[in-house]
Amino acid sequence: MNNRTDLAVERFPENSSGNVHINNRRGIFSVTEIILDDDSYSDTLGKSKGRYVTLEGNDLAVFSDDYEKMITELAEEIRKFIPDGDILVVGLGNRDITPDALGNMVSAKILATRHLENELENDTDNFLQSLRRVSTFAGGVLGQTGIESAEIIQAVCGQIKPAGIIAVDALACADVSRLGTTIQISDSGISPGSGVANARKELSEKSIGIPVIAIGVPTVIDTHTIIRNATGREPENFPDMMVTSREIDRLIERSSQLIAYGINLALQPSLTIEDVKALF
Repeated sequence: MNNRTDLAVERFPENSSGNVHINNRRGIFSVTEIILDDDSYSDTLGKSKGRYVTLEGNDLAVFSDDYEKMITELAEEIRKFIPDGDILVVGLGNRDITPDALGNMVSAKILATRHLENELENDTDNFLQSLRRVSTFAGGVLGQTGIESAEIIQAVCGQIKPAGIIAVDALACADVSRLGTTIQISDSGISPGSGVANARKELSEKSIGIPVIAIGVPTVIDTHTIIRNATGREPENFPDMMVTSREIDRLIERSSQLIAYGINLALQPSLTIEDVKALF
């Protein structure tokens, strides 16, 4: 359990029992749903009460022939988590560090509609009125702003009062095969930086007061975890570093587009994939 990982699927094996419930299903992605009944694993495994859905597939840095089906399936999974009402989409992470830029790039591709209030009222075709009110921003990291992300989000929520938050961030994994091939969705919130041992203030329903849906892709893994998994021994006299794929630029670009399209379709069911592609 020394492995650094943000993925629930790597913390709870198939034979987990008690207050852990695991369901599997297959579509374009291989989907694992883990439900934790309480917070008994919060301190030991870093996973709080909630639902964790992991979608595993092929390399997200490569465009698949099933790309549109991937978007549709991802949107369907995200939609199950979203409450009714206005939604705030937040991009977490540092836009200047490529493996940590996922949230920022997703935020840039989200269809923001909250500012269209007058147009919504005057829409005679009812198309704009069918759109959910959505707002989005990416606030940077503590080292750039001097402000915790959770503090910025609390302040924004105090003004715009959304019904829920979707927070997107890069994750860490413990299995190289899941690097850039996996998407995790959860309703337990997120602690930015926790996977790289730099956890910041928690962003969750407990701290914010409204549902927080966390979405992420593992983009880094630490060298001690790689050595431990490969040899079964604790690494000695070897520096611990966070490493990433050599195709990280392409991974961030393409996975951010996939997630953004999935979020847009989940929030705006009246839109089609063609509509979303035309917008961005």
